[in-house]
Amino acid sequence: MSESRTSSVETPRVNTGVAHNARVWNYWLGGKDHYEVDEQVGGHVAGMFPVIRDVARADREFLGRAVRFLAAERGVRQFLDIGTGLPTVDNTHETAQRIAPASKVVYVDNDPIVLAHARSLLTSSPEGVTDYIDADVHDVDAIVERAAATLDFDEPVAVMMLGILNFVLDTDTACDVVRRVMSAVPSGSFLALTHPTFDADLGGEGNVAAMAFWNENATPPITARPRAEVAAFFEGLNLVEPGLVSCAQWRPDAGAPGVVPQFGAVALKP
Repeated sequence: MSESRTSSVETPRVNTGVAHNARVWNYWLGGKDHYEVDEQVGGHVAGMFPVIRDVARADREFLGRAVRFLAAERGVRQFLDIGTGLPTVDNTHETAQRIAPASKVVYVDNDPIVLAHARSLLTSSPEGVTDYIDADVHDVDAIVERAAATLDFDEPVAVMMLGILNFVLDTDTACDVVRRVMSAVPSGSFLALTHPTFDADLGGEGNVAAMAFWNENATPPITARPRAEVAAFFEGLNLVEPGLVSCAQWRPDAGAPGVVPQFGAVALKP
């Protein structure tokens, strides 16, 4: 097993008294890595906005389809997964290395609960490499510098930013994060991104009250954005067909769920 390390995975202190996004997301996906407070808040949000469980599943399924597309159809062999979340089945490295065993994957997160589970992300095919960086999404310089210990930034990199920019509440700051990350990777690289929305055509009206409740009762605070603001993250990039759509409708598998209020897209850096 090939692993490279740039940070400690000592078990951090986890606050079990306040609902936390990574654990609630795990609850919505049917996992076991959560506490009673996460079930309470997650259950209340699901009662207000029942489609949230479908959103969680659709986002996870988008990850699999995007990685398969990038590895199998576009030949990408390096992945920078920012905002990893709790590991489940078919994580980025598992999907990529199933197609191309020599793939290199660097995970980035700074949530204590994710750090506590980082060991399970640090597995790899014998030919490939996985790494985990404990860093905040705002600290782009640190992410790029430390990822360069594993990834070759002279070769294409697929930057995965699924459900992470919704925690960067200021839109200008979020756009700057994307711009700086994508400026660090070469031509031929890709950005894969998902983001929640309030837009009515995707059924996002219910996100308004649900997110207000979340921000009063859980951490970290979250926001949704309209199509135009999400589209701005892809400025200077070439969207891959079918463009910016509900993540459930991005190159869907047979029997995929209908539209969910979560945008998804993949774009090429020319």
